[in-house]
Amino acid sequence: MAYYPVDLDKAVERECKRRRYSSRTTQTYLYWIHAFLEFNKKPLNQTSKKEVKEFLYHLSEKEKSGNTLNTCHMALRFLFQSVLEKKMWIDIKYSKVPERIQRFLTKEEMKKLIGKIKNWKHRLMIEFMYGAGLRVSELIHIRVKDLILEKGYGFVRNGKGGKDRIIVIPKVVCEKVKNLVEMENLDDESFLFYSDGKRVYSVRSLQQIIKNAAKNADLKDWKEIHPHTLRHSFATHLIENKHALTEVQAMLGHKSPETSLIYVHNSSPAMTNIKSPLDNL
Repeated sequence: MAYYPVDLDKAVERECKRRRYSSRTTQTYLYWIHAFLEFNKKPLNQTSKKEVKEFLYHLSEKEKSGNTLNTCHMALRFLFQSVLEKKMWIDIKYSKVPERIQRFLTKEEMKKLIGKIKNWKHRLMIEFMYGAGLRVSELIHIRVKDLILEKGYGFVRNGKGGKDRIIVIPKVVCEKVKNLVEMENLDDESFLFYSDGKRVYSVRSLQQIIKNAAKNADLKDWKEIHPHTLRHSFATHLIENKHALTEVQAMLGHKSPETSLIYVHNSSPAMTNIKSPLDNL
């Protein structure tokens, strides 16, 4: 039987936390839930699939993107099915999202970007993010105890989807991290990267570091280069270096190999060792 909590926000937050969703996902879901409630004007116990459809049609008429419609749809399904336990199967077809090849940097572009970062700690953070294929949120939450520097690997704890995974740490990064730990007298429980004020870096700070470096390196479409571009580049370069798709999947922490398949498309046919049959005629 469905129930209707007095504090809806708290109920949504609790269920998100139970499922180990990120704070960003929680806030996105709450945003669309409130947008729907404001549009709908009806009490939740009088709301049906019809009202959900009307809201999605409303967003579509405002020319919202397929990604936006899908996110809103997922938020409302989560509300009714997971939080309210309402037996209302929202079987609306998801909006089609145009396929787009992810932006990535060539190895030469990556060198240029790193070379333009003058602050030694900022440069180390970018080298670590690219060299290990990390999400920006994973980088800023890495702790000293998560790193096995003498063996060149470490662990991402509670990454996307609440999963742990192993990461490779480049030799040059290992040496610099050892120096950083010693210089700043970090203990095992410490986060690896702190700003001068002994605060953990924000996602926004990393975004700005990369944006400035891309601009100073005069990279094409530098405004479109962001932290996740480094992760795309890491994966694409692994494919270029002849690593198997399953290895890339493991390094990125993807649940499905299909998610990693995009990086094969990023690589040129020559890099993926594909030869046209016309050449053999």
